[in-house]
Amino acid sequence: MRSIIRFSCLSALALLAMPTFAKPAVEVDLITPVLGIDRVIAEQIADLVSERSGVKINLIPPPEGSMSVIDALESGYGDIAIAPNNEQYREGLATIIPLYPSVLHIVTLESRAADNLEELLSGAVVYAGPPGSAGRELADQLVGDLELGPGDVHFEDDDADLDSDVIILYAPIDRERIMNDPRLKAAKWFSLGDPGEIGQGSPVDRSVLLNPRLRPFVIPVGTFGKLTPEPIVTLAVDNLLVAREDLSETLVYDIYAEILRLRPALFGKRPELFQPIDEQVALSNFAFSLHPGALAFLKRDEPTFIERYSGVGEVVITLMVGVVSGIFAVVRIYRIRRKNRLDEFLVEVIGIRNSVNPDSSEDERAAATASIRGLQDEAFALLVDEKLAADDSFRIFTELSNDTIARIKEQRA
Repeated sequence: MRSIIRFSCLSALALLAMPTFAKPAVEVDLITPVLGIDRVIAEQIADLVSERSGVKINLIPPPEGSMSVIDALESGYGDIAIAPNNEQYREGLATIIPLYPSVLHIVTLESRAADNLEELLSGAVVYAGPPGSAGRELADQLVGDLELGPGDVHFEDDDADLDSDVIILYAPIDRERIMNDPRLKAAKWFSLGDPGEIGQGSPVDRSVLLNPRLRPFVIPVGTFGKLTPEPIVTLAVDNLLVAREDLSETLVYDIYAEILRLRPALFGKRPELFQPIDEQVALSNFAFSLHPGALAFLKRDEPTFIERYSGVGEVVITLMVGVVSGIFAVVRIYRIRRKNRLDEFLVEVIGIRNSVNPDSSEDERAAATASIRGLQDEAFALLVDEKLAADDSFRIFTELSNDTIARIKEQRA
């Protein structure tokens, strides 16, 4: 009885002690984005992943001063960050997973009319975000592709309430915020062309050609209510979850798996941000090399070397077995043919032996002996030519023929 009680107490203590020895959550620092909607998504990622997995994501404030998020990540300020897929390649950084697209919004006053982008921006005061920001860099590239002279476009560094002539921003589709912003009641979205012109050498195609990480994007009619009475042709760039390349491969594998699993919950309230992930494009169209941990996840279902070539091995083995079997069959047929030849000699010797009896004349015995000698000579000639085998059958033939000759001689005596 005491042993049972003791065992029960030890079991209870073991169960109570199990949480103490549970595997602790792995912590990783995510640099908080500057843009509001990006910051909200980063907070959702941190909350969902930390709550439902063994990875705990800590949000750390963005770096102070003019240092960009990418510069901060490269310098070791954090472990992971959200960055657009138009950054310059950096050897120490790697891509984990694409998250959602940012779309080029070109907004102007409804009263400002223009037939093309050059006309819209010529002599305009433009706000595209602070210097060094992703939106500002993309706007600089966009303006640089146009036939505008120096000073034709003036970029404003301070935030603007549509006091600027044109606002150029790369931002996710935030339908609720835009439709409820009173400052945008008199605004309109500028389209880079018609949807039917995409793929026909339009300005959008030129932008994508010069920067392959951009892609055409169409904002459908009514996406922003009355602000978009017509479809808006523009550009989009994917936002990536980026990490330092020295981050643990196992940790990145887990982060990729968790974010992929939690994507429906992450974008449940913003379905317009939920974009399918093309894993084939993901292997080759990133600004930064794919992290080995992410690559390991993408290739998790690929067959191993043995599995990949097992079918070929089976075919090779089958062919080898067939060849060996064929060789054995040929050898066997060859041996049978040589034995059949020797059987013919044996039959003839037996026939000659049976034809001679005590009543046979001397000439008949001499002829029989000569016939057997002839058969021996022919057999030895075939043996030299390897048309007969020097095996037990040949030994039997030799003994039978010699015995027959000796028997004929005895009958003569």
